[in-house]
Amino acid sequence: MTALPTRKQEAWRYADLKAVEALWPPPPARLIPVPTGESREEVVRVTEGGIHDLHVELAPGASLTLVLLARAPAYARIAVTAHLKAGASLDLGGILLADGEAVQELVTDIRHEEPGAESRQRVRLVVDDRATGTYLGRIAVARDAQQTDAEQSARALVLKRTATANLKPELEIFADDVKCAHGCTVGELDKAALFYLESRGIPRAEAQALLTRAFVADALSGLADSEALEAETSQWLEARA
Repeated sequence: MTALPTRKQEAWRYADLKAVEALWPPPPARLIPVPTGESREEVVRVTEGGIHDLHVELAPGASLTLVLLARAPAYARIAVTAHLKAGASLDLGGILLADGEAVQELVTDIRHEEPGAESRQRVRLVVDDRATGTYLGRIAVARDAQQTDAEQSARALVLKRTATANLKPELEIFADDVKCAHGCTVGELDKAALFYLESRGIPRAEAQALLTRAFVADALSGLADSEALEAETSQWLEARA
């Protein structure tokens, strides 16, 4: 049996280890392969908690749009390890919605192994009550992976100050000719935007829901059929109003 993780391991630094212990050992990882030159869309929903490991294998020239939605009532962890070969493309959108005392975690490890691959990550966390949302994102560029183009954006919206958000990006680059960028922000709803909507006659609860929906919407961009996911996130957000 695989040993239980500890906080000394970077990927588990903010994890709820008591919850992890109750779920250990985790189920086998789910493999998401995309063959050479092919394109694929994949949506992963986590509504019941647990530990979910995803291994993405992108062959040369392959393309994957991957959207992750976690809105479990207890502990939920999604870990994505992706291997990108020459000219591959990964577009990853992640939405974590946590309220009560739920803990939602997303850990990504994107490995550019050959030249000319690109990756985009857009992760949005919304935490309410005493919930915790965590995103740990690593981009690793191998020495031979020249002309890599990688971008990582993570933002957290804290609806109540009793909630907690943890964001930690990491870049590990061994190639010279690359474009890699990351950005992380944690904040509350924009008070000026909220005031503007209320001044136009929109009730405060509805205005908060509108702004929050807009906050998470860009994590779904690039998905051909995003309506179902938008409806799911709207339902959760409206219940908070």
